[in-house]
Amino acid sequence: MFKPRYLLGIFAGLAGGVASFFFLLHTRFFYTSIVVCILFMLIQPFLDFLHELKRQKDIELAFLEFSRNLVEAIKSGIALPKAILYVSTKDYHSLTPYVRKLSSQVDLGIPVRKALWTFAQDTKNSVIKRSISIMNEAERSGGDIRDVLDSIVESVLQVKKLKEERKTSVYSQIMQGYFVFFIFIGIMLTMQLWLFPQLTNISGNIETNVAGLNLQASDLELDKIFFSLLMIQGFFAGIAIGKFSEGTIKQGLVHSFILMLVAALLVTTIKGGF
Repeated sequence: MFKPRYLLGIFAGLAGGVASFFFLLHTRFFYTSIVVCILFMLIQPFLDFLHELKRQKDIELAFLEFSRNLVEAIKSGIALPKAILYVSTKDYHSLTPYVRKLSSQVDLGIPVRKALWTFAQDTKNSVIKRSISIMNEAERSGGDIRDVLDSIVESVLQVKKLKEERKTSVYSQIMQGYFVFFIFIGIMLTMQLWLFPQLTNISGNIETNVAGLNLQASDLELDKIFFSLLMIQGFFAGIAIGKFSEGTIKQGLVHSFILMLVAALLVTTIKGGF
């Protein structure tokens, strides 16, 4: 969702871009400054994206505490609506505003099932939505809410444990993915800055046969092609790393942003252009 404060970064990036055209247009740092300006425009949404990912993890942890407290209250003989009112007085950090809203709705006489589903929707957390859905179905079918809550807590704990174990076990693969990408950048830069100029000096002109046609290397605009390859490689490598380590494409977008940004900064700084 676009926020008004993003305009500050956008204006700063645009102002930097205009300044670059006036003061750096014919220097080797022009393209680097353009990349930095783009970074200014995107950094605030990117930081908010990271903050939301962290907030969702905190909410999941707080939901575990909330569920445990709810189970204990129900086991002591308190009905579910009263148990919600009782446990809502405690602090659940990032989840507290949603728990207080849930308590207020129950206190106003809104059906518990509806209040719980509103609570799940407000958090925008897939784990909580799934857990509340199971809880509502159990209540509708007349199941023991205590056993259901115990199962939900155990299930969430197991899921989080598996995620942490997977993240730990694939850490070396994540580092390997970054290392391979930086090697790819090095190879591309070596080809453009050393290999092709050497071949050009030897032969005078490089001829490349593409689909049966003889094309001059200059016509292929190799610099733009290689830069496009780096961006494509960075994007999909990041998606693969995030999906492999965290299991979500959202996490992959974080890695993609980092890889593409670093590649653009390295190429423009070392070559003085794309």
